[in-house]
Amino acid sequence: MNAGRRMSAGRRTGSGRPTGPPRAVVALRVGPRAAVVLALATVIGLAMFCWPLLSPPEPEAMAHAGDAPLLFVLLLPVVLGVVLAEISEGGIDPKALALLGVLAAVNAALRPLGAGTAGIETVFFLLILAGRVFGPGFGFALGTVSLFASALLTAGVGPWLPFQMMAAGWVGLGAGLLPRRPTGRAETALLAGYGVLAAYAFGFVMNLWFWPYATGPGTELSLDPEAGVTENLRTFVLYTLATSTLGWDTGRALTNAVVLTALGPAVLTTLRRAARRAAFDTPVTFDAPSTEPARSATS
Repeated sequence: MNAGRRMSAGRRTGSGRPTGPPRAVVALRVGPRAAVVLALATVIGLAMFCWPLLSPPEPEAMAHAGDAPLLFVLLLPVVLGVVLAEISEGGIDPKALALLGVLAAVNAALRPLGAGTAGIETVFFLLILAGRVFGPGFGFALGTVSLFASALLTAGVGPWLPFQMMAAGWVGLGAGLLPRRPTGRAETALLAGYGVLAAYAFGFVMNLWFWPYATGPGTELSLDPEAGVTENLRTFVLYTLATSTLGWDTGRALTNAVVLTALGPAVLTTLRRAARRAAFDTPVTFDAPSTEPARSATS
């Protein structure tokens, strides 16, 4: 069997040194059908996060917790549909599926090292680097699967889980959509900057879904059912700045920046080496059997 030539890490000169950005690897290809499913998942996710701005809250704080299992049931088939669409379109192979499982397990094991301490979160740096190397589809799948696996590992299953899965999927998706041109230190700086922005964005959307119940009614930072979307959004921004931006979100942002700067180049090299060996985008061909009669040992 001939798997073809392995892809190079970048364009090379006659001296053998890479001169351009690493060639893009697509471990989980997003075809037309998968793109539709992914867009549907994003629309559903946005509706889930923005429900306080789209409809007034229930009178009882526990009402939304009762609705969360339904959202969980709705989200998982959509996420699974992304994978099924990829399989049906030939965009994923056993190597990519195995790699997804390994990286999700590693991410699930890393998360308990920092979660719950001053906003330090160790789950995002590998997600961002994997999305960078293996593409947006792989990054989205890894984000959702990683958060689900870590919740099972740490008994963290709750009404917040579907929101965490969706937000983490967006982080991996965005990492895969970053410009390919920067290399070396510029690439490290790009990923560190993205890690900071992703940390604040993750905190922003995670605050949004439970904001009405965290503040209760009648405070200066509470949702006002009679106010417009713009006014409620302004109040929510003030709530986020007062409760999490200067604490949890900043801790998450600093963790991402430090870890991506310190470990990013080495992990990127390892992931790209794995991508070259796996040769996801190289078609497998089989050599035709030789018709020449076998020679005898004495000839």
